[in-house]
Amino acid sequence: MQPIKVHVIPAGPNPWKPVLILEELGVPYELNSFSFEAVKQKPFIDINPNGRAPAIEDPNTGLTLWETGAIILYIIEQYDTKKILSYDSLKEKHLSQQWLAFQISGQGPYFGQAGWFNALHPEKLPSAIERYNNELKRILGVLDGALDGQQWLVPGDKMTYADLAFTVWNDRIDALIFCAPDKKFEGFPNVQVWHERMTSRPAWKKIMDTRAQLMDEQGLQPNGMPKGINSFQEYEAMMKAKAAGTP
Repeated sequence: MQPIKVHVIPAGPNPWKPVLILEELGVPYELNSFSFEAVKQKPFIDINPNGRAPAIEDPNTGLTLWETGAIILYIIEQYDTKKILSYDSLKEKHLSQQWLAFQISGQGPYFGQAGWFNALHPEKLPSAIERYNNELKRILGVLDGALDGQQWLVPGDKMTYADLAFTVWNDRIDALIFCAPDKKFEGFPNVQVWHERMTSRPAWKKIMDTRAQLMDEQGLQPNGMPKGINSFQEYEAMMKAKAAGTP
């Protein structure tokens, strides 16, 4: 089997979702890592005209694909033949798809907007910050309730791709809403135990080590801030200067 090429921006959460699935399944892959500035430029927009990472190119089937949900479902259908991370049974199969859809439509967008308005938007908008911080916590509440009394989102005896799809955004909550790392799951104990169960696995540790290496190569710290920036205040000042065209 030839390795699947995965195009990633290492700082972004979404590219690591399919990478984690591939790693858990033991499917060979290679990473094409590039900076955020290149995502809306050629040659990448010839692969994904939407200008977002990730995208994959699978030489085994000749398929090029973008959008994480589509990529994950493709990987599962094509390569999880032993049903390591999925089910064949009607109920469990569709519940897995349901939770993946919730991650794509709920967790990802709301968590992303929380991060944007807390950290990146040039103007502080308290109403927007409050809205998306509350939405982030609402999503955690949905997950916490679903996990009450069970280990995984889909009732059964194993972790699925649907569980794994939530890990990367959940892992960054402290950076999104500026809370202490040990407080990011405060009030959501089921989510915390579930998240720790997945991030203690070798596949997670391996891809996060890879991410750290790629971030270092791009002059970025693990939290996404450029090297030499030691606080959010410094980062905010840098972003303001950049927006104003000040060197």
